[in-house]
This record gives sequence, C-alpha cells and structure tokens, in this order.
Amino acid sequence: MGARLQELGWRQTPMGVISLRRRWDPMFATDVYEVKLDDDFLMSSLFTVAEEAVAALALAELDGTGFDVAVGGLGLGYTALTVLQDERVDALLVIDALPDVIAWHEQGLIPAGTTLTADPRCRLAEGDFFARCASAEGLDPHRPGRRFHAIVVDIDHSPSHLLHPSHAGFYEPAGLRRLAEHLHPGGVFTLWSNDPPEEQFTARLAAVFAGVRAEVVSFPNPLQDRESTNTVYVARRR
Repeated sequence: MGARLQELGWRQTPMGVISLRRRWDPMFATDVYEVKLDDDFLMSSLFTVAEEAVAALALAELDGTGFDVAVGGLGLGYTALTVLQDERVDALLVIDALPDVIAWHEQGLIPAGTTLTADPRCRLAEGDFFARCASAEGLDPHRPGRRFHAIVVDIDHSPSHLLHPSHAGFYEPAGLRRLAEHLHPGGVFTLWSNDPPEEQFTARLAAVFAGVRAEVVSFPNPLQDRESTNTVYVARRR
C-alpha cells in the first residue's frame, strides 16, 4: 500500500497550477494517479475507459496498415497506450502543451511513461496542439505538411467547456477545416468529451467531415454508485 497522498509534481502555468498526485484508494485497494489543473481534475487512473475508447474508435475506422497517428493531449497516457497496442500503427506523435506532463512520463512518475518512452514508434512533443493545427506547418514542425491517418484529441472537457479561451477557434467550422487538412483523404478525427453529445458541434463537424457520429461511452462509477458516460465524436475526412 502506498502513502495516503503524495504530490509528485506541480508547476504554475498560464492556465493555472498543474499537479500530479498519487493517492491510495481503499475502495479500489490501489494507488490512483491524478492530474489536476488548480482544483479541476483533468484525469484519474480510476476511469480510463473513454480515454482508451477515443483512440480505439479512431483506429477501428481504418483499413490497412502503416498508420501515422497524432494524439493531442498526453495526460496519464492511456490514449497513447491504446494507439500503440495496435500493431498497424507505424508512428505516433503525442503533443502536449505542458512540459511537466511530458517530464513526468520520461521520469517514470506516471506508470504509462515507461512503455511510451521505450516504444520507438512514439514521440512525445511539447507544443500547443491548437496553435499547431492552425499553422501552415501543421502538427509536426520537424516535418511541415505531414498528414496523419488519424488525429485523436483529448484536451478540453468538451467543445463548449474549454481549459482556455484560446482553444475556441478549433471547434468552429474554420478550425475544423484546418484540422481536416492535416488528415490523409479518408483519415479519421476523434474527440473525447466529458459532456453529453452536443447537437450544435455535431452539425459543425458534419459540415466539414463525412460519417459524423457521437458515441456515448458508458462505464461503471462505484464512487457514485451508478454508470457514468463520456462522449466520443467520430468523423472522417471526405
């Protein structure tokens, strides 16, 4: 059994204080890892079903092999781990705006970091995903114009509940069109959301992409003695 609560890292950022902590949860009899921004929980290792589903649903849409995948948002690494579990993936670029989160993985403070940093297909890159998406260079400044077979995003709480106001343009039609330019024809975009499906955002997606749907992902939540749900938006470049 670990210590009741350990703060493993923290730092002031433009968005607030980012922190990583590990606590012993007696209900689950396990150490729980949590990332917080100020008093807001960004991710917990207790509930990872939807973070895994946002990657699995993207890859399930693809036929063939040799996939090049980008993930926006590293967090505790469950989305990236799910991508790497698919042997058809040749390369994975994970972009996170917070260098501390990347350092926590590289230092082994987060369990997933050992696997992510050891897999030669995976590169963890510091950067503002939204700014890169809007730029002419694209998501990978080392390879301007690089396109991906799948782009998976798990950063904001939802399209209307943002971590920072500067992210808002990404969810508008012009931002979604720029995103589509970074996908191969037929490539897939998936987005995690903590909120129920939003009709307005689904309509914006459908104006740019094909095959748009909002999948509700359910998982048991013993802390609330009920099922919880997240949403994964799925869309394909025309």
